[in-house]
Amino acid sequence: MRYLDTVAGGLSKSFLAGIVAAAALVSTGVSAQGAQPAAQKPDPAKGEQLATEVCAACHGPDGNSTAPVNPKLAAQHPVYLQKQLHDFKVKEGAKTAARPNAIMSGIVAPLSDQDMANLAAFYSAKPLKPAAAKNKETVELGRSIFRGGIAEKGVPACAGCHGPSASGIPSQYPRLGGQYADYTEAQLKAFRSGARGNSATMTTIAGRLQDPEIKAVADYIAGVR
Repeated sequence: MRYLDTVAGGLSKSFLAGIVAAAALVSTGVSAQGAQPAAQKPDPAKGEQLATEVCAACHGPDGNSTAPVNPKLAAQHPVYLQKQLHDFKVKEGAKTAARPNAIMSGIVAPLSDQDMANLAAFYSAKPLKPAAAKNKETVELGRSIFRGGIAEKGVPACAGCHGPSASGIPSQYPRLGGQYADYTEAQLKAFRSGARGNSATMTTIAGRLQDPEIKAVADYIAGVR
């Protein structure tokens, strides 16, 4: 069943507590600001050309992937996109990338910083065609974690960093709302296992979540607008 949820209303005490807890975690985390600035102004037209040649097969021609295993890139913050592309790339002298991924590491290997900036500019300007929450049975648990966290586990509210509408904060936190639940769930589990280690904050948070909690909040996020 298609289930869409729009977040509205004031800030609850649990929400405010989530912001405080998230701030404490972020002090030791990795922000999107790690991406190096491009030497030239980003060119969305060149980014579109590169996206068509290299990225469209998995992420769609406009950044709206049709496969839940591949993330939607449309409307994502450009600095965040640049950071992820940089993190897929194995740096000189390193044995592995900050974000290991056999497919993406091969794709980004020949890309320059300017290429990455161009791609980010292109995708960030495209409108998102959002996914939807599907599991009505877990929506309350997902909403509770997203808005208020899990105090007894030291899990902050997702909304504390990603915003009440999961639109993220440019240059700091990515947009999550409307992302495929399957993809979000997979990334939370990757953070928890250490398979994805390019955010100390998310590794800590995901490490405190169990599978049902991850699945519930990932599905809820897919429906947040």
